[in-house]
Amino acid sequence: MEKIASFTVDHLHLKKGLYLSRQDKQGDVTVSTFDLRFTAPNREPVMDTPAVHTIEHLGATFLRNGARKEEIVYFGPMGCRTGFYLVMFGDLKSEDVLPLVLQMCDFILNFEGEIPGAKAKECGNYLDQNLSEAKYYTRIYRDALISEKNLRYPQA
Repeated sequence: MEKIASFTVDHLHLKKGLYLSRQDKQGDVTVSTFDLRFTAPNREPVMDTPAVHTIEHLGATFLRNGARKEEIVYFGPMGCRTGFYLVMFGDLKSEDVLPLVLQMCDFILNFEGEIPGAKAKECGNYLDQNLSEAKYYTRIYRDALISEKNLRYPQA
């Protein structure tokens, strides 16, 4: 079997940041996949599951209701719990989506109230939420994004 692209990235040198991880084309359509690395893989603790779940709910709600909602294909957590995937239509670079990701972070940091989609009828694990921890991880990630060096995969 071929090794998939995400397994070829050197996770020993990967930092927090916003990375264009792949682009796929089908005819005239390009889909860009971004890694939003909230923690440095294998060097920092992974995020707690309830915080990841809350970031997923709030991030997806923001992205699918915002000005660029027609470009959004998917937003969801990485299985390793070090970050999230943002999949969008378009031939995009990290710099193209950085403002959107920062706006999403601000939305999460300023959010108060009931988590969207966190009811038994709407979610398969609706009680597994933690807004304060979601804000904690999001604040650290947002601060890391301010640095230009975190916009691309480091050179091996």
